[in-house]
Amino acid sequence: MAVAMVTAAVEQTPTIDEPVYVGTGVVYVQQHSLRYNPEHPPLGKLIIATGPAFAHPRLDAAFVGNQTALGRHLLYESGNDPWRLMLLARLPVILLTLLFGLVVLAFARDLAGPVGGLVALALYALSPDIIAHGSLATLDVPAAGFLLTAVWLLWRARRRPPLYLPLVGVALGAAVATKMSALPAVPVLLLLVVMSVWYARRTHDFGRWRTARLLALGVAAAVVVALIAVAMVWATYLAVDPRLRWTTPDNLSVTHGLRGLAVDWLPLPEPYRDGMRIQFGFENSTFGGFLLGRYYHGSLWYYLPAALLIKTPLGMLALWSAGVAAIVTLPRLRPAAPYVLMPPAVLLAVALNGSRDFGVRYAVFVPMFLAVAAAGVVAFRWRWGPVLTAALVLFVTVSTLRTYPYYLPYSNEAFGGPSKTYLRLHDSNVDWGQDLGRLADRMRQRYPDEKIWLVYKGSGVPSFYGIDASDPRTVPPSEVHGLLVVSDSSIAKADGRLAALIESSRPIDEVGHSITIYRRGP
Repeated sequence: MAVAMVTAAVEQTPTIDEPVYVGTGVVYVQQHSLRYNPEHPPLGKLIIATGPAFAHPRLDAAFVGNQTALGRHLLYESGNDPWRLMLLARLPVILLTLLFGLVVLAFARDLAGPVGGLVALALYALSPDIIAHGSLATLDVPAAGFLLTAVWLLWRARRRPPLYLPLVGVALGAAVATKMSALPAVPVLLLLVVMSVWYARRTHDFGRWRTARLLALGVAAAVVVALIAVAMVWATYLAVDPRLRWTTPDNLSVTHGLRGLAVDWLPLPEPYRDGMRIQFGFENSTFGGFLLGRYYHGSLWYYLPAALLIKTPLGMLALWSAGVAAIVTLPRLRPAAPYVLMPPAVLLAVALNGSRDFGVRYAVFVPMFLAVAAAGVVAFRWRWGPVLTAALVLFVTVSTLRTYPYYLPYSNEAFGGPSKTYLRLHDSNVDWGQDLGRLADRMRQRYPDEKIWLVYKGSGVPSFYGIDASDPRTVPPSEVHGLLVVSDSSIAKADGRLAALIESSRPIDEVGHSITIYRRGP
């Protein structure tokens, strides 16, 4: 897994979100300012910034552009080496992703023993989605991993609450301080705190007063965990700016109803609550989506389940299903069901109602938690169970190795593999701007001195990588001759002039399963 992620980190150019997070993290470290990217809390970006800090990147303190321009300015306009800076920014996330693998191993071993732990670890380490997003300087994997860590510590708290419950608060606070999408899991985990305390202090005396005392103790423990989590969030903001200087952004959307109450009453820093308002504003907006060859406006409730079905190895889907069945049906494993299944179920239910059908990264917690659930397959006492489990893990291994090093556009064999993913999905499922450097290499090797017309979806600067290209949408179609190079996400959304150009061109090559090269003219 480390080899796969480091290879991806070395070879891939910046994806769309990464420059924003890297630039914001550098501002945190150098200027102690919270003014950029308030829609996400600071912790994940502080972790990302630990890598570039070793390079002492140059950044103009007087720069006043928006967060997108900040990322471009840092990488391409300040005299820094973007290849080196991006690798350094990705390495802390890679290390964190590997450490979360040890959490998966420990959690699954607690549930199902050493063999179950190894099955879970194999599925985690071979997950194309975790490899893909764990090798990027983004927030999805860190937030999901901190939540998984909190749930594992909750499971262990069933035996020793005083030792583990404070750590649960720290891990839960870290998740909430990394990405606001972790907030729906908070009430679930607080309920699990009560359950863990109940289990730890249970006796055969279930009288009314004993029951009330246990419930009161569990509620008190949940309050303590919540206070530690809140303190963790405050600590991350104060680590950036001890004076917590903050100006509310202009044109901030107004929230009403339960959302408004949550924003107003949560005991969190003002920048965090304003970030929640920004996120709620996104949820009230309409975006475009692409699923199974159809481009649409809005969102589909079944988008994430369909995308997970397409982008998960077939053997992994089988082991997930068997593991969930084991946890639900086997008495020995059934106590773990609320811990392993309830948090991802609640998070997925919330994500299904989201407005942004941009990729499985919004549900990257699913392969993490279900890797742990899959450990339950070893508890079935089937004669051929171990052989079948080993065969399915081997199938997953072969499927994942075959996509190396192109993990972002992975899809399983039932949907044609990575080369066909763009026909069914778009954006961070396939093409997130990661292959601009590979495109530059391909142009130099196979198509030197040819006229290039480029429609690129990403945050990289083509000219920096030696790509001298023009936008074909700015001239009459009759003038577009030579090579037409189009990001696959742009193909999915193509209409009007671009769609006509694509239809009248001949595909001749592809790069990284995310960019298609066409020939126009004789």
